[in-house]
Order: sequence, then structure tokens, then C-alpha cells
Amino acid sequence: MRLVFAGTPDFAATALRALLASGHQIVGVYSQPDRPSGRGRKLIPSPVKQVAIEWSLPVFQPESLKAKEAQAELKALDPELIVVAAYGLILPRAVLDIPPGGCLNIHASLLPRWRGAAPIQRAIAAGDSESGITIMQMAEGLDTGDMLYKSTTSIESNDTGGSLHDRLAEMGGVAIVEALKRLEAGILTPEPQDDEQACYAHKLTKHDGHIDWTWAALEIDRQIRAFNPYPGSYSDLDQDRIRIHQARVLPATDGQRPGTVLARAPTGIDIACGDGTLRIERLQLAGSRPQSAADLINGGKPLLLPGQGLH
Repeated sequence: MRLVFAGTPDFAATALRALLASGHQIVGVYSQPDRPSGRGRKLIPSPVKQVAIEWSLPVFQPESLKAKEAQAELKALDPELIVVAAYGLILPRAVLDIPPGGCLNIHASLLPRWRGAAPIQRAIAAGDSESGITIMQMAEGLDTGDMLYKSTTSIESNDTGGSLHDRLAEMGGVAIVEALKRLEAGILTPEPQDDEQACYAHKLTKHDGHIDWTWAALEIDRQIRAFNPYPGSYSDLDQDRIRIHQARVLPATDGQRPGTVLARAPTGIDIACGDGTLRIERLQLAGSRPQSAADLINGGKPLLLPGQGLH
């Protein structure tokens, strides 16, 4: 098919590679404008733009698609269909109506469960047992269009936001290729979403990572895994900020005030929670690299000693 692809991050780049490998004709690639990054604040092309350059595809980076000039430029590409994956810009009705086949979105959730910006992380934090990819027909509402194709994966007890993202990215590439194959064969059946089953996956902020030790240990463990690698989970010990990368739930609790350090050993640092105990296995101090509990103890730092309290 003659396609325009719109996407920006790694998740979308994986789907673009899958479409290119499947033989579809990509007549244009849309991605957000280059952003400054790193210490030198140099302009860095998005992962999607990098794939487009690698394949010598024309790249378009408008600040918005609301301008008539940008819409005319897109219409001139004459796409049969537009495929969208984590593009980051709103597609107005005028754009949705340009291709005869409309616009298909690769969404990292089993719709209508999680609509919005951060469905991968919110699914883990909420304790969902599964996630997946939904290929949907785009409408003007936020992830409200008809569902066309789904692919499911279990959320494992050791999954992080990073590991589930990478798995869903690969699944998204496979799913869009399969959905287009079925679309060409005329065997895709649109299924309306049940709005009453929808949850909103709010955009991630750094504050999301702050740990509330009055929560159950199981909930805090989900938070740590969900927000790894971004925005990360943290707690404070006096003036020291401690980032927690890996933990394990222990059923034991002795009624101590939530946030109290119960034990400190090379196997981990046990913290009292509102229900149960959380064992910190990997952490990061300010200005340092991530390290194991054993490395922290061997380094001789008088931090996270029994009786101290995190907040």
C-alpha cells in the first residue's frame, strides 16, 4: 500500500522498520522537529527520522498539522492510508480525512483499557495481568476510534516499563503488518470501544516516581517496575535522594512505621511498608551510578541503617 508514516520515538521506529521490511511503499515520514539533547544541547533527530534517513525517505517535521500549508503538503503525497505510532501531535479532522483509508494508530494497550500517553507504565502500576497492541481507526477523540486488530501479551512479575515497552514495540510492528494484510483482503471488522471500560493513562511526570511508603509493598514494587527506566522511583533520607531500581516484596512486617529501615544486609535493605516489607536490591545515590545493596554496604556509606526512616 501507499503509506505515510507518522511517529517519533523508538516504539514508532520499530513499527516503521517492520512496514519497510514488509514491502509497503512509504511515500513520506512525519516526525516531531529535532530537539536539543545532551550536554552540548545539540539538535538530535528522532529515532523515526533516523530510520527514514537510513532508507532515503522524505521527512516532514511540521510544528503542527493544523496549518493549511502543512495539510496541503501531506495531501500532495497522495497516501492510501496514514499509519500513526506515538507521533505526539494531534491530527485534526482535515488530516484524518485526507487518505481514502483514513488513519490507523498503533496503540500500546488493549483498548479501551488504557487511553492516553503512558499506557505501558500505567498497566504495570495498576497490577494488570496483561497488555498488548491495538490497531485502531483514528477518530477525533483521544484513542476512541474503532478497534481493528489486537495482539496480547502477559505482564510478568519481573516486567519493567522498559522491558514491556520493548516487547510491545516488536508486537506493534508485527500487528500493523498483519492488520494491513487483512485490510487489503477485506477481512477487518471494526469493533466500537466501550467507553465505560476506559481508563486514562496520564502522561508521566518526575513526581510520579516518589514512593509513598504507606502503600502496600506489592503496590510499591509495581511502581518501581512500571517507572523503570523513566521517570524512575525515589525516596529521601534526610537530604539524600535515593533512587530505587530493583526491589522484591517480602510478606513479613513487624508493625514499624512505614518507611523505616528494618534490616541492612548484602542481599538487600528491608523497608517497612503500609502492608508488608520491601527489600531494596538495587539503588542509586545522588551523583553515583546504580549499585547493589552489597556494593553500598562494602562502600562503607552510613546510609540506610536500621531505624532510619525514608520519606
